[in-house]
Amino acid sequence: MSGLAISDYALLSDCRSAALVSRMGSVDWLCFPRFDGPSVFARLLDAKAGHFSLRPEGEARASRRYRERTLVLETTFQTPTGTVVVVDALATGSHERGHELGRASPGVLLRRVTCTHGRVTMRLELSARPEYGLVSPSVREVEGGVACRGGATALLLAAAVPLDVEGPDVRATFTLEAGESTGFAVQHHVAWDSPVALWSQEKIARRLEDTMETWRSWAEEHQSYEGPWRELVHHSGRVLQGLIFQPTGAVIAAPTTSLPEALGGKRNWDYRYTWMRDASFVLDALWVAACPDEAERYFQFLAESAQSQLANGAELQAMFGVGGEHDLTERVLNHLSGWRGSAPVRVGNNAWSQRQLDVYGELLCSVHRLEDMLERMDDTFHRFLVDAAEVAAARWREKDRGIWEVRCEPRHFVHSKLMCWVALDRAISLADKLGAESKVEHWTRTREDIRRAVLEEGWNERVGAFTQSFGSEVLDAACLMIPITGFLPATDARVRSTVRAIQEHLMDRNGLLHRYRMDDGIEGDEGAFLLCTFWLAQVQAMAGELEAATVTFTRAASFANDVGLLAEEVDPERREVLGNFPQAFSHVGLVNAAWAIHEASRRSGRPMEVTEVSPSAG
Repeated sequence: MSGLAISDYALLSDCRSAALVSRMGSVDWLCFPRFDGPSVFARLLDAKAGHFSLRPEGEARASRRYRERTLVLETTFQTPTGTVVVVDALATGSHERGHELGRASPGVLLRRVTCTHGRVTMRLELSARPEYGLVSPSVREVEGGVACRGGATALLLAAAVPLDVEGPDVRATFTLEAGESTGFAVQHHVAWDSPVALWSQEKIARRLEDTMETWRSWAEEHQSYEGPWRELVHHSGRVLQGLIFQPTGAVIAAPTTSLPEALGGKRNWDYRYTWMRDASFVLDALWVAACPDEAERYFQFLAESAQSQLANGAELQAMFGVGGEHDLTERVLNHLSGWRGSAPVRVGNNAWSQRQLDVYGELLCSVHRLEDMLERMDDTFHRFLVDAAEVAAARWREKDRGIWEVRCEPRHFVHSKLMCWVALDRAISLADKLGAESKVEHWTRTREDIRRAVLEEGWNERVGAFTQSFGSEVLDAACLMIPITGFLPATDARVRSTVRAIQEHLMDRNGLLHRYRMDDGIEGDEGAFLLCTFWLAQVQAMAGELEAATVTFTRAASFANDVGLLAEEVDPERREVLGNFPQAFSHVGLVNAAWAIHEASRRSGRPMEVTEVSPSAG
């Protein structure tokens, strides 16, 4: 059972796969050849599921950072006898620059250790356990390192130090003097019948430098935001870029599975997929902090994945695999104990088969933001968007599972109705470009029907707020989307009253918002959601409450770890971050809230006074 805090980890990405590296130099999560592939290291979820550790022998103090404008990790270990620096990366393609980031990533984990002072003895442990720890590979020495073969996976470890093979594990102890370096490469290999040369020391050093230059060229070419919290926004943009599956443009929700929403709980989900629900939020964030072209590729991926469904009379699916897969059927890995014993560990996600009516609004809202793209799309694509608006108009009165994917009985969720309103509102404004002028009268009538229903049935006079579902008294942070989508202005008295009620009843002692407090059909509690807290900051900025927005933003952003990564949730008692990590939605929320505060400040003519955000997560 892993005892490390979730915030103890840093992310490596080659825009195809992801690794998590602990503060003390252990790669405890790595999936090849893509984000949702079976893990080869999964000690994050169970001690027996594999790791690759590289750290000083004995006592050491660690500090770490990302190399400037990259997702290349540098960890400095200080020991009683000297200092070493370990640099970790997932290699990008050779000489990739700018938009090419991740286009030809070879599937190689690079680690290079340099002694900068004194003399340090290092300890290496490689325990590959493919297929989420089910496979214990056979290991043999080869020229330049070792080969680990088991199941459908072959891993090659390139090394220039003597290696000891002990059953399925590899160990080494070696000493470096000041000025000396040595490198390691874990190469993923699936073609059993074709030999692969292990990377040389010169190639490891060269490709590590080249990977850093690739990330820097991307940042220089695409990151231009100059508002408040510039470094936080730019770093979040790089994290979001690292969560893009380059071959398709899909943005995953997180690179991990089953990190729990409560310690010991059962709210453990696989987030290594892409959600239609996230589309418009992600597009906004990519536009501000990363690359508009990536925003367009992401939308095209979603549209192409979903297009066949409406053409065949099916409903729009809520989520897809990173290659566009539709069937994401969930299963439990009973052989894994879970992070700190938080079982079950799941792969797949049954939310793919839920009815979530909000997705039509996310789709049409996204294309509204990318309106110029419509001129380059064909009539089939235009018909798809018209069909999506038609489905929203026909089905908005029906119950669904909502944005939070509840596993209790379906309800008339206010957020779902709101997003159907958004679908029609955006479709009306795009009608001439879609060749759908004849639909406008019908869409307009239906849009007004939805508006009346939300204002009358979604508003609860006794509670003084818009509530989670029609006829309910349960508050829901998703109602903060009412002003964000433009349904009502942030200054509207009903919106202000809703915001006050949400703050009073859903905010914890740390000033962070919970999504809701109700029985949602899943056993156990959950933490406060950082995304919802960033939504609050965004709404406060839209209402002209700049000081309050700044306080809310700073409070949420302070739960980033020491290398600037945000989780999904925060335990209100322990102040420990929870949930799959790092969480795209949280970084999206940070970017969009910072942009809203920046814009509100600009409109008001009041310059922003921004203080540095100090990480507080344990």
